[in-house]
Amino acid sequence: MSKDRRGGRKYSNNRQQSSQATALALANLPVAKNDELELEIIGMNHDGEGVGRAEGYTLFVQGALPGEKIQAKVLKTKKQYGYAKMTAILESSPDRVEAPCPIYNQCGGCQVQHMSYDAQLEWKRQHVIDNLQRIGKLNVGVDQQATTGIKVLPTLGMAEPWRYRNKAQVPISEINGQLVAGFYARGSHRIIDMDTCLIQDTRNDELIAKVKQIGKELGVSAYNEESGTGLLRHVVVKVGFRTGEMMVVLVTNGERLPRPSEWIDRIRLEMPQVVSICQNVNTKTTNVIFGDTTKVLWGREVIHDYIGDVKFAISARSFYQVNPVQTDVLYSKTVEYAGLTGKETVIDAYCGIGTISLFLAQHAKQVYGVEIVKEAIEDARSNAVLNGMTNVEFEVGASEDVIPRWKENGITPDVIVVDPPRKGCDPRLLETILAMQPERVVYVSCNPATLARDLRVLEDGGYVTVEVQPVDMFPHTVHVEDVALLVWQGLE
Repeated sequence: MSKDRRGGRKYSNNRQQSSQATALALANLPVAKNDELELEIIGMNHDGEGVGRAEGYTLFVQGALPGEKIQAKVLKTKKQYGYAKMTAILESSPDRVEAPCPIYNQCGGCQVQHMSYDAQLEWKRQHVIDNLQRIGKLNVGVDQQATTGIKVLPTLGMAEPWRYRNKAQVPISEINGQLVAGFYARGSHRIIDMDTCLIQDTRNDELIAKVKQIGKELGVSAYNEESGTGLLRHVVVKVGFRTGEMMVVLVTNGERLPRPSEWIDRIRLEMPQVVSICQNVNTKTTNVIFGDTTKVLWGREVIHDYIGDVKFAISARSFYQVNPVQTDVLYSKTVEYAGLTGKETVIDAYCGIGTISLFLAQHAKQVYGVEIVKEAIEDARSNAVLNGMTNVEFEVGASEDVIPRWKENGITPDVIVVDPPRKGCDPRLLETILAMQPERVVYVSCNPATLARDLRVLEDGGYVTVEVQPVDMFPHTVHVEDVALLVWQGLE
């Protein structure tokens, strides 16, 4: 027997032993698949699932709320946790409400419509606290009057937490030969057809319905993920909350769009507020919505909107916050934490199309923005010109590469603002912040877990986290944005 074959047999034996160990571990669990049991729900996880325990074993239950007693059926078990389906509510939470959306139980767009809005806001604050304590090992004040520890303020919610989204990205499919458009069912790529979405601007709902009807009448085929055939992949619509201007982007699996003049004429006739009709070509086998090529079929390349007094041009692929009302709240808190008097130099890392940079530039002496996406920086520069702001400069590149070079060139910021993606800050950027030692760091986060991780690094390097403000940018979902203020204290 060859050495390779002996090695192969050893690997096979190891794998078999591992499989046997897993089976033995599962056999020793207090529950098994298809068991029916009563559960008391003691919490809710980051996906919005209720958390129950059976003899110390954790079960996650979709749709269950903290404080409830339920009847459940075990669906799946793993070594450390499992999943169960709620079959009956034995004792209901006072926070339970009837979800108003008729397809809520199938659609994966929202996760907590069955929870009262006040309870959603309280849970989001507690979710932030739990992450700061568990992941960051940070000292959080026990209440709002605490004199020590990080103060986590009540979540800033909306007076009217419906119809807030200014952008819809809707996948297209076919059922029985008919075009359907909607969001994916929970945990799948099966599209739930919908005519209206209660968190979407009504104008977007109307435009998607019109486009879907036009596509049906023109005989346009829908893209099939499995076969890679069909034309229309997504319809993306955007609306300027303050301006009312609208854009529609047809994302197609190929450059040729049949009967384009009819598309244009019908959309313009039925939705006169549309000022931009674009086509984006994406022929890749991918879940990414946009391809590399975008062309204007009719009208302008951009629509416009305002956040506060700052005007923004929004192109087909521009990132722009989807909740304009709460974006104003979020950015105003960012400016407040920056403590600007008009004399400061500010660096905005991960600046995107310059939304936060331009907000800051209204109150600072000089702002420098950096972003790795070239098109975003082009938009940022255009937006600075659009607003007549000359005290802001933008550069393309990774923050962790560009900012150290700025430091070498004598740029010494008083404040650094970071607004990273969900994965958080690059470790080299955190090292750069600690090397530059600005008086204040303002951290805008869309992920409490990576926020907690990065705050720990900054605190170990000499910063103190003073306050964290959760902001509800996405009502009826489990997502929460945060703004954190850190001040330099130095190492003892």
